[in-house]
Amino acid sequence: MSLVWKNPMKWPEFRALTRADLFRYAGRASFRDHLVQVLLAPGYRYTWWMRFCAFLSTSKLGRLLFPLAWLINRRQQIRFGIGISYKTQVGPGLYIGHEGGIFVSEHAVIGKNCNLSHQVTIGVSRRGERAGIPTVGDNVYIGPGAKMFGKIVIGNNAAIGANAVVTRDVPENAVVVGIPARVISFEGSKEYINQILEKINH
Repeated sequence: MSLVWKNPMKWPEFRALTRADLFRYAGRASFRDHLVQVLLAPGYRYTWWMRFCAFLSTSKLGRLLFPLAWLINRRQQIRFGIGISYKTQVGPGLYIGHEGGIFVSEHAVIGKNCNLSHQVTIGVSRRGERAGIPTVGDNVYIGPGAKMFGKIVIGNNAAIGANAVVTRDVPENAVVVGIPARVISFEGSKEYINQILEKINH
């Protein structure tokens, strides 16, 4: 699994991340596309402000602008029901198809080109051998209502079915469903993950 950035985030990294996010929605990454998706796609709007907060939080400019950006992001968190902290490590190309009921622990790690659906939870388990927070690989599709908890690894190109409850590692290319989640195939997330910006320029 590969991530593009670690705090502190620099401007070229912010730009690369948001261009990859935009491409997932529009299939292009122009300024006009950005304006259209900000108006029409709540998932993209939230993600842009989340990343802008991450950039401002460690920049000199942020001393002045961060409080305002954080308030805007917080308002959108309440409005759209998307709880992903600006502190969370999220790779490029995040796609949120439908907002509502999404919670991701700020200590979770999400790879590149992942899909989050509504009612998804990526949370903490505080007891047992798997106490901790999930790490989600690249090109992972997470279906509506899916829940994952604990120190587990979701492999690259995996697909998590709707309403699945995942408490153990998921192999690469696996499709898992059920409570508790079990592997039913190794067809992975193909055809669910599309419009990927292959070359990410910083």
